[in-house]
Formats: sequence, structure tokens, C-alpha cells
Amino acid sequence: MNIEVECMAIEMPRVEAHPNREEFRGVLTVVDVASDRPPAGARGHRVVLTRGAAEEALASLLGMGLDYAPSLDRHDAQRKVGVITRAEIVGRKLELGGYLFAKDFPELVRTIRGNIRGGLGMSYEIADARVADVREKVWKLTQVTFTGAAILLREKAAYRETWIEMV
Repeated sequence: MNIEVECMAIEMPRVEAHPNREEFRGVLTVVDVASDRPPAGARGHRVVLTRGAAEEALASLLGMGLDYAPSLDRHDAQRKVGVITRAEIVGRKLELGGYLFAKDFPELVRTIRGNIRGGLGMSYEIADARVADVREKVWKLTQVTFTGAAILLREKAAYRETWIEMV
């Protein structure tokens, strides 16, 4: 089995015991695999994020916000709870890392820490998406710009293989 890794990161200055910066990591999505359910904005279509589109857009993830809705059932782009500082494609998984604003959102950090059964996942937010053929049942995304990501219940995510954990 060959494993390919494409990685990008921004280096944050190390601040010992920073009260509002706690590290997270997780899987945002899977490339070249059809989503388990249609993501919001796809007009009821399941989607495939192509490896080429993901590789091309990897840098657009860096510095973007991680958001959540208290109900964990949707995106809320106006409720930023963290920042993405690392993105890499490992095999078919697009993995993320970064920091949550732990002092500002202590309940969310506790929820993620208590996520022993893996009930939480993530979902990407994109703009400027290009679809190979909108007449297809499953849309193939050939170009995207990542605008952020959301933490939500895995059952609400388009891809069930996503997850998040505190480091």
C-alpha cells in the first residue's frame, strides 16, 4: 500500500500554558470518495471532492476558522471557536490541526474531550466550487476554495469518517 502525504502548516509561536489555545486534530473529509449524505449547498446531491481539488485548495484552509452551533447539528460560520493551522492529505483523508479557543468555549472543549465513542465529526465550508457535470447524480468537485470548517455530530456530517479530538 502506498501512502501519499501532502502537507501545509503555519507556525504559531509557542506560548507555554496559554489559557485560550488548546490543540485539536481530526479528519475533515475523505478525498475521491462520495459523501455519505448530501452536504448543505449541494442541492440534494452527494459529492466527491477530488484529490486534485483538495491538493490545490489545501493552502486555503490555513488560518481559516473552525466553527460550531451549540446544537452540533449544523454550521454556524459566525461562531468561530478555533483556527486551522495545519492541513494535510494522508492517503485519502484530509487531516486538520489547530487550536480551539479553550477559555472562551470551555463547554465545547469538555464535549470534545468526552467524545469517547466518536460521535463528533467535522465538515468543510467552501466557496467557488466547480462541478464537473451538474447533471450527474453525484457531483464531482474539481475546484474549491476552503473558507473554514465546522464541528458537528458525525451523523450530521456529509462524511461519516470524520472526527475531532483534543491533543
